[in-house]
Amino acid sequence: MSNTGILKSSLAKKYVMALTGLFLCLFLAGHLAGNLQLILKTGEAGQQAFNEYAEFMTTFPLVKLLSYLTYASVLFHVIDGIVLSMQNRKARPVGYVKENGAANAKWSSRNMGILGTIILVFLVSHMQTFWYKMHFGAMPIHNGLKDLHTVVVEFFSPDNSIGLIAVVGYVLAQAALAFHLSHGFQSGFQSLGVRHAKYTPVIEKAGMAFALLVPALFAAIPVFLYITQL
Repeated sequence: MSNTGILKSSLAKKYVMALTGLFLCLFLAGHLAGNLQLILKTGEAGQQAFNEYAEFMTTFPLVKLLSYLTYASVLFHVIDGIVLSMQNRKARPVGYVKENGAANAKWSSRNMGILGTIILVFLVSHMQTFWYKMHFGAMPIHNGLKDLHTVVVEFFSPDNSIGLIAVVGYVLAQAALAFHLSHGFQSGFQSLGVRHAKYTPVIEKAGMAFALLVPALFAAIPVFLYITQL
């Protein structure tokens, strides 16, 4: 393994990439559980529940600490992954990639840099639209809480000039995330040395289920919000 990317130690890079990736899988699961309130609870109760969740996620000390860890993990994982992908492409003969790439690795594993770039662009846009506004922007107030619920609903509304574009972009980003996770989940365990004839098939199946279910549920949220406002 080449000593490239953010970390110079190949062993450190291997483990940190795996650990940050798996940590981000946990973050995705938790974030999804909170966001699903947008479609599982409707009306006044749903608005209040989601706003209370948003308030808790931005004020509770332990959660704020985990948030900073998440930001650091995202930056390391995505940027180092892109750097590694670019350098690996330069190191391989072009003819070999074209003729034998598909035979030696899945499409997702051969294009993790591209998928990571798409996800990074989505994250920057997502944080600018919601995270930055929640922390520093002008927010409507509902029952004494910042009304992030209304901000999200209106962003994915047909009345918003970019509402449909936002929905389509969100869904495409989740498709990229699904491909990324389909390789990254089981690869993370493999990098940590968790590879056994008995457990590896279970990890691979769980990883594929996670890669399909989590992005699909994330994508369903803006689609639901848009359709229900038509």
